[in-house]
Amino acid sequence: MSSSDSACAGSEIKSRAVVKYSAAPPPTSYALLQEKTDLKLPPANWLRENPQLGSAGTTVLGSSSKSKPFSRFVDLFQSSKTCRCTQGGGVTFVFCHIQNIKKLLKIPYSKSHVSMAVHRVGRTLLLDELDIQELFMRSSQTGDWTWLKEFYQRLIDQKWQRKKKSKEHWYQKAILSKFLYYSINGDGAAEPVADNRNEPEQENEEEEYSSSWPTAFTRAASDIGESDAPKQVRSQFALGQVTSVPKEQNLPIVFDEGENSQGLRNDFVRNIMWTFEDIHMLVGSNMPIFGGGRYPAVSLRLRDNNKPINILTGIDYWLDNLMCNVPELVMCFHVNGIVQKYEMIKTEEIPHLENSNFSTRVVKDIAQNILSFLKSNCTKEGHTYWLFKASGSDIVKLYDLTTLCEEAEEEKCQNPFTLPVAVLLYRVASNLMLKARQNRKHYGTIRTLLLNCVKLLDEERHPQIMASAHYMLSELFQLDEPPEGDGGESLRAGGSEDSYSDEDGEEEEEELTEDSDENCSYSSSSPQDDSKAVAVIRSVWELSVPEKYKSTHQIRPTGVFPVSQDKEERCRHVLSYVLKGLKAVDGTIKKESDLPAADPNTPIPLKYEDKSATGACAAEQGISLLERGQPLQVDQKHPTRSGMIPCSWQHRMKLQLFLKASKAYYVLSDAATNLLKYGRALRYIKLSLQCYDAYCSVSGPLNPHVLQFHSQCLSLCGDIQLMLAQNSNNRAAYLEEYSYQTKEDQEILHSLQRESSCQAFNMATDLAMDPEYQLFVSSKCYEAAYELVISEALKDHATDQLAQVLKRLGNIRNEMGVYHMNQAAAMQTEKEDAALCIYTCDLQNPLNLYYCYITSVSIAEQEMWKKSFSFFEKGMKDFEAIEDSTNTALLLCNTGRLMRICAQAHCAVSADQSRGEFSPEEALYYNKAIDYYSRALKSLASRVNHPAVWDSVNWELSTTYFTLATLLQDYAPLSRKAQEQIEREVTEAMMKSLKYCDLQTESARQPLYQYRAATIHHRLASMYHSCYRNQVGDEHLRKQHRSLAELHYGKAVCLFVSLKDAPCELLRTLLERVAFAEFSMAGQTSNAAKLKSLTGALELMAETRCAFQLIHRELLEEQVELIEPDAAGSARASPDAAGGPASGLNLPEVMKLIEVFEPSFSFLLLQLIKLMTTMKWKPSNKDEERLKTYKNVYSKLLRAEKNAPLLRRVELHIELLQQLTPQAGSDDTHS
Repeated sequence: MSSSDSACAGSEIKSRAVVKYSAAPPPTSYALLQEKTDLKLPPANWLRENPQLGSAGTTVLGSSSKSKPFSRFVDLFQSSKTCRCTQGGGVTFVFCHIQNIKKLLKIPYSKSHVSMAVHRVGRTLLLDELDIQELFMRSSQTGDWTWLKEFYQRLIDQKWQRKKKSKEHWYQKAILSKFLYYSINGDGAAEPVADNRNEPEQENEEEEYSSSWPTAFTRAASDIGESDAPKQVRSQFALGQVTSVPKEQNLPIVFDEGENSQGLRNDFVRNIMWTFEDIHMLVGSNMPIFGGGRYPAVSLRLRDNNKPINILTGIDYWLDNLMCNVPELVMCFHVNGIVQKYEMIKTEEIPHLENSNFSTRVVKDIAQNILSFLKSNCTKEGHTYWLFKASGSDIVKLYDLTTLCEEAEEEKCQNPFTLPVAVLLYRVASNLMLKARQNRKHYGTIRTLLLNCVKLLDEERHPQIMASAHYMLSELFQLDEPPEGDGGESLRAGGSEDSYSDEDGEEEEEELTEDSDENCSYSSSSPQDDSKAVAVIRSVWELSVPEKYKSTHQIRPTGVFPVSQDKEERCRHVLSYVLKGLKAVDGTIKKESDLPAADPNTPIPLKYEDKSATGACAAEQGISLLERGQPLQVDQKHPTRSGMIPCSWQHRMKLQLFLKASKAYYVLSDAATNLLKYGRALRYIKLSLQCYDAYCSVSGPLNPHVLQFHSQCLSLCGDIQLMLAQNSNNRAAYLEEYSYQTKEDQEILHSLQRESSCQAFNMATDLAMDPEYQLFVSSKCYEAAYELVISEALKDHATDQLAQVLKRLGNIRNEMGVYHMNQAAAMQTEKEDAALCIYTCDLQNPLNLYYCYITSVSIAEQEMWKKSFSFFEKGMKDFEAIEDSTNTALLLCNTGRLMRICAQAHCAVSADQSRGEFSPEEALYYNKAIDYYSRALKSLASRVNHPAVWDSVNWELSTTYFTLATLLQDYAPLSRKAQEQIEREVTEAMMKSLKYCDLQTESARQPLYQYRAATIHHRLASMYHSCYRNQVGDEHLRKQHRSLAELHYGKAVCLFVSLKDAPCELLRTLLERVAFAEFSMAGQTSNAAKLKSLTGALELMAETRCAFQLIHRELLEEQVELIEPDAAGSARASPDAAGGPASGLNLPEVMKLIEVFEPSFSFLLLQLIKLMTTMKWKPSNKDEERLKTYKNVYSKLLRAEKNAPLLRRVELHIELLQQLTPQAGSDDTHS
């Protein structure tokens, strides 16, 4: 591509030309003919195809009729670069043949007729020659255009007649053609003028001009590749055979592509973007350009020496050179075909030639006025306008032919302008789609073009354009997936084919007289005022007045594409266009009644399915979701199920539409999943997979991107089935959503079923009632997706997706493991309930009181454990494959929980529901659980990586150790182990549980950790207390046990006090500690030692005041009043005795503790009073005061009402305890 700027005629006008496309070879020097050369004699190379001349050498003879004026520039849009240039900014562009723009600019100087068709596409005005006489000649034969012929005769020329071209015309054409062939260097041509002395100078000049002259003259290799791009680019939106129409339609030649209708060809040697002042035009030219030597670019002209150059010829030569950036003109003069001389004329000198003097500024004004006139009046997109000036007339009229055709009551399909305009709109939109991939600003223009294209066409007559246009409309809506083509399955049947237009290389020289128009005659009279004209120029000389016509109609800017934020709305737009495209395609395929009958000798394969295997049995059989995931070999010779021929345009179009519909339904399903509408989501993913099934039915080997999309569909289907299994409570609502179907969905499904049964994925997309089966289906979907991702076709394309699929696969296996684990736990609960029923029945028979019922693990439970463990193991492998330590830890944690359930199932329970000793099986499974929890912590490494999971695993590990220690302590296996060994194991397990109690980190579990730590210390203290009581002989060991008991009792009390919500546990611990102190003084003999021990025990008893205060506060909140002690049994069954749900106070437990507290408190006071009274020592005043206090408290305790309500008894205890601790007297016990 190259460009050149020029200023002509004293910088009166500005011109810039950029070659956008060129099929011409580099220019070569022309042959200078010798004087007296007879041009009437044909050269040896005459009429042979020559790239230097292109089509100019043959079309001047009329060998190719002007049959395609419209198609000459339609393929200018084939170049995406050209299309981008003409659709950007706020500038209006003009597309036309170079001869047409010259004819417009010569209107004021010429008396000949002007007849042009004008179309508007976006901001672009497209001008084309409209040969009325040729149309009317065909009208006489075909009956077309009768409405235009009647209109023309009624308003313009009542006595229309056609004149044939004269012999002189064909004579001049033949001479021009022979002259051009003589001027070519080569065999059979005249010898060129050679000047070897100037060869280095010529080479330098060529290098000098190589950067400024158009690519038609000298092109670098890179430029050649760029200019050839239009024939290499194959857009998926391009259309093959778009202009092929039924023969009975009898379209006029002006719009008929004839034998070359396989694709609109580029009929120009070069396409040039010409900027003339502020006017931007894309023009096509076939003018031969020669070069070499001192003149790298010149144009050749042949003139009769007896005829001077007039203004029309001068303007013609000047505009040709200006638009093609040719600096000089070589004129060859002849007389009766005999060469006389050559003359070199510079382009800027042409306007000043003798007899051809014209003002370039006036030409500029004419161009600006013409463009403003057309912009103001050609306003309806998709309409065809007719710009007409009769021969010899000064009046220019503009008609809307589309409106005239409609008023003539012609059928839409008979409108001769419908097809070419629609094809043009389609082609522009198709090329803009290439740019729209990177920039969405073109979407509004594309949508407008395609909608106008669809409005103009009839679906029955032009189904291919309709289907393709609807597909492109669906492509405008982004569905959150990368814009990928379908691997060579393009919609176009063929790309642009480089060819040369069949046009006149030289326009016949026009004269200033009316008789110079040899083609036909027009009447200059106007029979009546023409009210049908859209606009009228009263005099052609008005065009010469600067700014006479200003554009009053601003061509509206590019339409803004309506972007909706609602995914469902966008997808519904896509599906509506897909449905219209499918209808257009289906209308062209044979109906079912037209299909051949089945061969009676060919057996029909039938699929047998065992209906008895349903539910869980069906889950065991498995489902095959990879049937449509493997590359298929579609028979390329035989029709598909609907009668569609493989590799036809219908076949390619259906592939694109099926895939687009599948993607739209996928996005709808994903959006519904995010809205928790799982029934709707399952319905959409079912439709998506049905579209994919139909796609596979007519497709050959699948593209990796299609397979990758299929794996995404299967993953989403697995997600939906998983969520349905987890939300089984809303099954009725989901069933209603799943059953609903729109009319649009039904019609799309009907089109799908023309190609496929659409049942390949029924098992994956059915709404089942069994959660276990839904989990099974979900796992199978994920497994199928995984198999696709690791397949040979996708191993290099789906590396990111592999991690996501493995994560889903690990998650579903975890879910299935949890499901079977819960099933096993439920079986265990049912078994325990059954054992309770047996025990209740046996109580009626005294003989069975000693019958022992030992729980045994059933086979069903063991099967559930095995399934659960297997799923957990597989899930851990999946997460380990993607190095997901967090989820690996969670599965290890769940496996630990499974081990604990197994341990619980192996405990022995007697008939009276009292369990036996801690069994070895329980110990085995608890130790396995501890191992899995430890591995989980090791997988996490530290709390920093995932605090929530770390805390959860840490808590479960502490719980397991605590449970193990508690069972060992409460149900010690004394039949197998020694007491000392059991105590060591309990201590070890308790201390490990305590190790994992995180008391420092502030979290929601901190109170639980504190409670557990307090309970551990309490249990350890109780165990050492028991050891101290039962130990005989080893005094050292007894002292050790006593020291440990005191230590753990102290820690337990501190932790329970800090909790402030465990008054019963605190009171029990303090009472045990008092009992421990009482037991310690049992062996003491001296009164002083006994007094010291009793005083210490009473101080411990005084600490229970804190526990009673907490109990008192909760009782006040609940306002609970207990009945008399003798009715305590019935009180336990009452709602008050059960404790309120908010406080959680265990009233029966409180009553039991008070019953222990009062005797113990009374005993300590009594012993102290006796000891202090009987001791032989002189008491101090302080001792006397203490004795008095003890007697007072003891007296009140004895006089207390035993049947008083609980609240009053608690208040009394607080009061008495407070008297024993005067230093705490400031506390308000009743607050």
